[in-house]
Amino acid sequence: MLRGQGAWCGLEAGNGFAVDVGWDLYVYVGSDRPCPDAVARTRELGLFPDPVTASPHAADLQEPGVTEAADAEFWTRLRGMLASERTVLLEENHVRNAARWHRLTEANLDAVRDGLTPRALLTVWPDLNPDVDAVLAALPEDGSVEFVREAQDGTIAHVFADSADYQELAFLVADATAARALSAYVDERHPLACAALPDSDGVLRARW
Repeated sequence: MLRGQGAWCGLEAGNGFAVDVGWDLYVYVGSDRPCPDAVARTRELGLFPDPVTASPHAADLQEPGVTEAADAEFWTRLRGMLASERTVLLEENHVRNAARWHRLTEANLDAVRDGLTPRALLTVWPDLNPDVDAVLAALPEDGSVEFVREAQDGTIAHVFADSADYQELAFLVADATAARALSAYVDERHPLACAALPDSDGVLRARW
C-alpha cells in the first residue's frame, strides 16, 4: 500500500483505534486517547508524526458508497439479464484495488455465486467482445482505461493503461480470446448493476 500498488484495506478496532494508508501515501493512525510515548518513539525512528483531527479517509468522512445489497432481488434481476444477454461479466472486488472476474451464464451462475468472497462488491458489466482487435481500435485517444481480457485458458485479468501504453498493451493481449475496455474514470463507468454481498443474516455490513 505504501508503494501505491495492489489492494487497499484499513485496520480498525471498534471506535478506539484505526490505521489506513491514504492515496497520498501517508499513514494515518487514529486513537481515542493520547499516545505520547508512541509519538516520541516514532520521532526516534526518524519519522515525522503530525497531529490531525481525523484521517481524510475515515469512513464517516467519505461520500456514501454502495448501499444496495446483493440480495434475492439482485440475483433474480441478474438471472433476467442472463436470459436476454446470455453472458455478462461479473467483477468481484474482495478488497479495494483487487478483483476477480467471471463470465456469467445461466449455467454457471449458481456455482460462481457459491464461490464469492463474503462482503465482496459485485459489479456487472456487458460481456467481453471476442473481436479483440476491434476493442483495441476503439480505445480513446486520450485518457486511461481498464482493459479486461480473457486468455486462451479461460482466465480473466485486467490492466490499466493510457494512450502511451497502447502499443505495449496490444502486445500484451495478443493471445486474448475476448476483451473489453472500461473507462478508468468513476464518472464514466456505467455498469449494468452494482451491489455488495450481505452477511448470512441478510444485513449489509460491507463498506464500499
